[in-house]
Parts: sequence; structure tokens; C-alpha cells
Amino acid sequence: MAQAAKCIMPETEDKKPAASRRKGRKQAFECLYGLIFESAADERSLRRVFARCPHDVGEDSEADAGRDFAWELVSGVWHNQTAIDAVIVRFSKNWKLSRIAKVELTILRLAVHEIMHRPDIPLRVALNEAIELSKRYGDENSRNFINGILDAIAKAVDSGEFEIQKDL
Repeated sequence: MAQAAKCIMPETEDKKPAASRRKGRKQAFECLYGLIFESAADERSLRRVFARCPHDVGEDSEADAGRDFAWELVSGVWHNQTAIDAVIVRFSKNWKLSRIAKVELTILRLAVHEIMHRPDIPLRVALNEAIELSKRYGDENSRNFINGILDAIAKAVDSGEFEIQKDL
């Protein structure tokens, strides 16, 4: 009986951070998508926009962790958007940013930020989470489009084309 409890406990503990991160990604996506229509001139205005974005209701530590993670993603994408967009253009095979649908562009920016600037997020996690967002917010073509670009970026990271160290 004690052995069964040991097997269940780690799995339960592992799901909480993943759940709060998934919620944080969703919140970050919604905020970043909104920034396409209402841009932030500086970090102070970015914080105001973020505060007005939808957040999962809750006062527990998991909700706080999700909100903190969402802010890290929003802030990171906002600060690194020029470099992120350059990577997207490079790997999107002649697609101009203006031709990429806003939902897909937002998902790509979020995932590329996780790939390029978050060593704690493994490549496969960034790709899988982007695909999940595309299933939720995109159309039937979103998944393949996003997967194609992110897969090419992941291969470039794996081959050492970028000086990025990713956690396994």
C-alpha cells in the first residue's frame, strides 16, 4: 500500500507545475494577441495591458505561479520581439510577417521565445505547447504551419546553429 502511494505522489506533484504553466501560456497568448491591436509603448504600459488581460480566477499558489509565468513570457516576447520575428521570417520560407495570420504569429512568437530564451523549457515542450495553442485558437491549417516552422527552428537548435543550451 505504501508503495502505491509513492507512485501516485510524484505524478500528482509533476502535474501541478505543468498545469499552471499551461494556464500561464494561455494567458500569455491572450495578452500577446491583444498587444497586436493595442501596443505597449514601454514596460509600464505593458504591465497595465497585462493586468487587464484575462487571468484564471483563483488566489492559490498555482494561480500565482501561472500568472507569474505568463508575465515572464509576455515580458520576454515583448522585449525580444525584433529578434524573435527575425527567426520566424528566416524559417518561414519566404513568408512575410504581415502575411502570417495574427493567431499563428502570436503562437510562433511565444514558442520561439521559449525556444530561444528559456533554457528551462525543453524544445519538445515548447513545440507541443504551441501545437496545443494552435488547436485551441487556430484553424485546421494552423497546426501544420506552426509545426513546420518550429520543427525547422528546433532542428537548427539541435544542430548547434544557435548557441542555446536547453534542459532535457
